Amino acid sequence: MPALDDYTIVDLSSGIAGAYCTKLLADGGATVIKVESPQGDPLRSWSASGAPVEPDGDGALFSFLACSKHSVVVDSGSTDDLDMLRGLLAAADAAVWSHGSAVAELDEFGPAAIADAYDHLTVTSITPFGLDGPWADKPATEFTTQAWSGGVIGLGRGAQDRAPLFVAGQIGEYLAGAYAAVATLALPAGLVDLSMLETQILCLTYYSVPFFDALGRPFRDRRRLTIPGVASAADGLVALGCGTAQQWFDLCAMVGHDEWIDEASDLSITEQANIHAEQIYEWVRENRVEDILDLSSAFRIPNAPVGNGATVTSFEQFVERGTFVSNPRDGFTQPGPPYRTSPPLLRSADPTPRLGEHTETYRSRHSIPGRRSGDATARNAISGGLPVDGIRVLDMTSFWAGPSCTHVLAMLGAEVIHVESTARPDGTRLIAGVPITEEQWWERSPIFTGLNTGKKSVTLDIRSERGVELLRELITTCDVIVENYTPRLLEQIGLDFEGVQRLRPDAIILRMPGFGLDGPWRDKPAFAYVIEDCSGITWLTGHPDQNPVEPYSVGDPNAGVHGLTALLLALEHRRKTGEGVRIEAAMVDAALNVAAEQVVEYSAHGTLLQRQGNRGPAAAPQNLYRTGELDEFGRPDDWVAIAVATDEQWAGLVAALGDPTWVTPELASADGRRRHHDLIDARLGEWCATRTGDQIVETLWAAGVPVAKVMQPHRVGDLPQLAHRGFYERVNHPVNPAARHSTVPMRMSSVSAPLHRAPAPLLGEHNREVLSGLGLSDDEIDELESQGIIGSAPAGLTIRTTKTG
Repeated sequence: MPALDDYTIVDLSSGIAGAYCTKLLADGGATVIKVESPQGDPLRSWSASGAPVEPDGDGALFSFLACSKHSVVVDSGSTDDLDMLRGLLAAADAAVWSHGSAVAELDEFGPAAIADAYDHLTVTSITPFGLDGPWADKPATEFTTQAWSGGVIGLGRGAQDRAPLFVAGQIGEYLAGAYAAVATLALPAGLVDLSMLETQILCLTYYSVPFFDALGRPFRDRRRLTIPGVASAADGLVALGCGTAQQWFDLCAMVGHDEWIDEASDLSITEQANIHAEQIYEWVRENRVEDILDLSSAFRIPNAPVGNGATVTSFEQFVERGTFVSNPRDGFTQPGPPYRTSPPLLRSADPTPRLGEHTETYRSRHSIPGRRSGDATARNAISGGLPVDGIRVLDMTSFWAGPSCTHVLAMLGAEVIHVESTARPDGTRLIAGVPITEEQWWERSPIFTGLNTGKKSVTLDIRSERGVELLRELITTCDVIVENYTPRLLEQIGLDFEGVQRLRPDAIILRMPGFGLDGPWRDKPAFAYVIEDCSGITWLTGHPDQNPVEPYSVGDPNAGVHGLTALLLALEHRRKTGEGVRIEAAMVDAALNVAAEQVVEYSAHGTLLQRQGNRGPAAAPQNLYRTGELDEFGRPDDWVAIAVATDEQWAGLVAALGDPTWVTPELASADGRRRHHDLIDARLGEWCATRTGDQIVETLWAAGVPVAKVMQPHRVGDLPQLAHRGFYERVNHPVNPAARHSTVPMRMSSVSAPLHRAPAPLLGEHNREVLSGLGLSDDEIDELESQGIIGSAPAGLTIRTTKTG
């Protein structure tokens, strides 16, 4: 049976975030009852490409997101309909809520009111800034919350001679939806208040606030193109990247310039690559895509073809693995679920419901079929004190994707044992640019501390027979094993799923390979940017007259939150059956799901979505505009984001501008504004150029217009909304100064602060505690240390701390 076959969710949301949340839950077997107005969810008529949607049909994106759900029409003015909704809530397990429908705006059916009236429900609210705080009622779009998050300018996206670039494709909506699914599964009855802003900080910036607090400098102080990134080869686009110093050195060798290698350079990888950009691009232009991919794989340099809605379905990896499937109602192509499990915990997708298709079924019973109102009891997928209290997790991950998954578990109560080795510490310990002349330099990385608070660190050299023996013993004590090694490593030491099950039959193993456990790309090096490149996320990001620009941020944390969703499904299955589960949560499968709109639009309508710079399909005008201020580094690089999503917001903007004469009646409609976007951009640019960012925000927010300052990411910790909600907690550290660390993107009535109950561990800090728990004596542990099987400092490591910033 699917993991959530006895779980019922009432979906009171509108838009992508709630729809994606409940899609993930429906995939897991939950009965999702989508409550719609008589006019239907606005997504039913949505098409990013502008393709017409038939009056009795639905947009392709809606049809993808609504598979396996039920549709119930509730008229906010009908007493009978509202009684039906009350009955549904009384018998459900959870509700998902967002603004956007007449019913959701009724006081009785606001999230806090539902949580109070139905105290058995987990009620997950999705809003731009959260339900309370000084910004709770401020107008916003996904585009403006990206700007507030620091995610637009934070990782240096775009060249300095143009505006910085947001990550296109409404990516923040999907990320919020994925976190909402995690919250709905993990948290017990009560109110879950999820903020899209906080989600984007976690997924579009790289722990910039603790980095600045601990080291006194920003992660990056200027925008630079990632070289080579996406480049033009002799016969098309190809993507190459360097995430470590070693990969940069290998790239130098591959393009025939060993003389560029300077292990003592004070410049970051990005800075060095920019110096040699033209020669690197020239080498790429002289070679074919297929040859570059083959050669870079031989050099172990991350690489990928650049996918889009028209091409990604034909890539050999996805064809061989059957990654794409047909929509069960409308027949277009869509990605399958973002993870695979054994035994199967997901349902086969059922057709998307027509508007109100299930209304009479539920009206006749006034409840969930098979239940009576009041039958539901408080429950969640895990249960216990804290959501995952009592769960022991063996964390065999590094860098960002895997640790971001296990970090949420640690904050929500699990005991997480982070396995490293002295020869190969977690890579995030080494990329902060801290000189090796500093004492305990490997403990200074704020990126590592940001991802690993509350965990324990054990060092084991699994190249040794004794190290593998100890790892096996440790597995017998753990409920969950999470790993993101290359697929062949666990198989070589006999710790694939079958090997783990022999040690502990009820263990859950979550494997997070880049491209999957099989297929021709299974051993390809996988970093976030190549996952973004081949999935289509990169394709939409950038200016239309230039090559795409890698987001360089989404692939890892997106994989982490999807892996966590799958893990919660597996824990629910084990709670019911006692069985262990193998999860394969390939990073690329998670990326393909959040980029699905490109494939479904092309398959359904033959329209290839294209880059639009900072414009987008959901608002017009939508763009970045330079202010009259210099940025904090003294450069003319200070921007605001403005997005007008409705005609009412346009009227507010016009009034705030003083009803200028250039505003014609044609601009009162979204179509008219799109046709004259260049004119509007020019006039808004002139208006903003004479004002500060604060003045622009104050003026436009007062007029009901979504607007944001384009924040430097190390400054977002000072935003009053985040301070009010306690998103950052100050954490002490035995080596670093105290720093503000991000928590989870939701406030939870059932979980109290602080979520960071201990600082990130020092390397091998818990060796003695954990190994003595396996029965080893002090003398045996001392002997392991003398043999180099365990330790507390890097050893036998070619130390290259070239900065990645």
